[in-house]
Amino acid sequence: MDSAERQLLIAMYVEGPSLVANAVQGLSDWELDRRPADGSWTARMVVHHLADSETMSAIRLRRLVAEDNPLIIGYDEELWSKMVYYNRPIAGSLAAMRNAREMSAEILACLGEDEWKRSGTHNESGHYAIETWLEIYAAHGRDHANQILQVLGRR
Repeated sequence: MDSAERQLLIAMYVEGPSLVANAVQGLSDWELDRRPADGSWTARMVVHHLADSETMSAIRLRRLVAEDNPLIIGYDEELWSKMVYYNRPIAGSLAAMRNAREMSAEILACLGEDEWKRSGTHNESGHYAIETWLEIYAAHGRDHANQILQVLGRR
């Protein structure tokens, strides 16, 4: 991955919280809790998932930067959706996503060329580099914002 590709992905990464916040702006509790016909997550659940995922990703990035070949551990997203109270208000989760991304984007801006090559091993998917991390999370916010819009019939 070259520097231009990285910059494009970083821009997508930074944009994610705004896309999600716009997708849920002004929604009623009924709209936030409307379950899709296929039984997938509600908009509220997606927002809480994003907060959990972003806080997890922030730690993953820091481990990749600071540690030599760290073991990155996955987590059970479905279990968390049931056990970590995904029925609560979303304001804190929107803020957590935004803040985690702001702090992580600052770290990304500091990385030198050699640091971009740092990597570890993900216990579920194997080799896991900082560039892999960026590819995953650059799309994550946008993809889930689109999911929310689809749940609401706005896409």
